[in-house]
Amino acid sequence: MQLLNGKALAGTIRNEIREEVGQLISKGQRPPKLVAVLVGSDGPSQTYVGAKEKDCTEVGFDSEVLHLSEDISEAELLNTVEQLNEDAGVDGFIVQLPLPSHMNDQRILEAIRADKDVDGFHPENVGKMALGLQGFVPATPAGIVELLKRHQIDTEGKLCVVIGRSSIVGMPMALLMGKNAQPGNCTVVQTHSRTKDLKGICAQADILIAALGRPRFVGEEMVKEGAVVIDVGISRIEDPARKSGFRLVGDVDFEAVAQKCSYITPVPGGVGPMTRTALLQNTLQAYYRHQEK
Repeated sequence: MQLLNGKALAGTIRNEIREEVGQLISKGQRPPKLVAVLVGSDGPSQTYVGAKEKDCTEVGFDSEVLHLSEDISEAELLNTVEQLNEDAGVDGFIVQLPLPSHMNDQRILEAIRADKDVDGFHPENVGKMALGLQGFVPATPAGIVELLKRHQIDTEGKLCVVIGRSSIVGMPMALLMGKNAQPGNCTVVQTHSRTKDLKGICAQADILIAALGRPRFVGEEMVKEGAVVIDVGISRIEDPARKSGFRLVGDVDFEAVAQKCSYITPVPGGVGPMTRTALLQNTLQAYYRHQEK
C-alpha cells in the first residue's frame, strides 16, 4: 500500500506557483489576486477562508477577505458580486458556502462572472468541463485528478466507481474520470443513496472515489484487492483519548481498508490540501487569461 500524500504534493505545487509568481513580479507585473466573500460567522467557513488567505500569502498572491454581516440582504450581496466582477484587479473570487438561509445560493453563484469563477461552480464552467472546453474545474475534483497524475497512476480502461453525485464533487468527478485524457479513459459507474447492491458494485472498482459524507462508510468488504481508494469525506468523531475530544476521519474505514489497497488517501492530509491548491491553480489560470485580453 502506498499513501497518496496530498499534503506533501500540495506543498510541492505551491512552491512551483510561488516561483512562477516571483518571475512575474521580477518582470514588473502585478501578482494574481484572489478575493473571498464570507457572509456571517460560520466557524468552519471562517477556518477554511483563513486557510485560503494563508495559502495566497505563501505563494505570493494578493488576497482579500470581505467579511459581510449575516443579515445583509441578497441584493446587497449581489451588488458586491457585481463590483468584484467589474474590478480589473481581481482575477478570481469565491463566495464561501453555506450562505444564510434567506439567500438563494444558486442565484449568487450564477451572478459570478464565469471567467472569475475559480470555484468552478458557474453553469458555464460546468458546461465547458462536460464538453472538454477551457474553463474552471471545481477544486476538489481538479485536485484529485492532479493527485492521480503526479503519482502516475494508470487509469485507462479501469473501472472507476464514484460514490456521490453532488455538483461539487461526485458529478464532476465522474465526468473527468470518463473523459479522453490521462488521468481519465475510465469506465465510470456513479453510485448514490438509491443504488442497489452498492457494496457489490464498489467491490469491483479498480478506482474507488468516496464522496458521500458518511464517516467510515466504506469498509473492507467494499474494496477490491489492489484498488486505488480516494477518500473525499471528512467528519469529526468523538475520541476521549485526544485533548480536543474528537478526531477527523473520512468516508473510508482507513485501518480496515488500507491493507487491501495499492494506493489510498489519508484523512486528513489527502484530498483536502489538494483542493486548496487547485483553487490557487485556477486563480493563476484566470490571471493569465485576463492578461491575454
